[in-house]
Amino acid sequence: MACPKRAQTRTQTNIPVRLPSPLVNPPAKLNAYSPNFTLTLIRTPNLPPSFASFIVPLNLNKLDLRDYLYNAYGIEVRGVRSYIQQQKLTQGKRYAVRQTPRQWFRPRSIKRMTVEMVKPFVWPEEPKDLSAWDQEQWKKRQEMEKGTRESYQPDARQRPNNERLSIAQQAKALLQGEDEWEPSENVWEDIGEAVEVERDVEIPVEGNERAR
Repeated sequence: MACPKRAQTRTQTNIPVRLPSPLVNPPAKLNAYSPNFTLTLIRTPNLPPSFASFIVPLNLNKLDLRDYLYNAYGIEVRGVRSYIQQQKLTQGKRYAVRQTPRQWFRPRSIKRMTVEMVKPFVWPEEPKDLSAWDQEQWKKRQEMEKGTRESYQPDARQRPNNERLSIAQQAKALLQGEDEWEPSENVWEDIGEAVEVERDVEIPVEGNERAR
């Protein structure tokens, strides 16, 4: 006995029957590759004008620095010297919110490069008025951070604070006769008549009487 044939069904698809002709290539794009590193130029008054010193990333080599200076600024370089400066051990991380005493860390090393240029470069004069850069505010912030770091040290309580120093200065001024001692006013307040302490005194109790 022959099996019945299944009904053939057609399903709709989104695939086009024909591709568009002719094929059009996408518009060409010019890729621009910008440098993704930071170079720090250091003021070095002890070096000749034809030398310049930089702080560079650890993965930057001499050829990269030479190529960058020539293509970006048109500076021709005769030679490049590089060295890695290892940082000192520090107790606690520098920018940590809470310092951890007795835990030593070594900050990341710094790589420096010194280039010899064909044309000399002279640094401009240092500005004397630094008010435009909020120098006073920066100094106050540095002092505040220094005081915060010192307060988290293990021997912070053993160090004299500002109040103890002021008391010592006042005592020294009294001994030398530069200042006179005066009693503070209204230290003791008169709240009533004097009462003998040795005799029994009945203390009034408010509310319920105490249970005996």
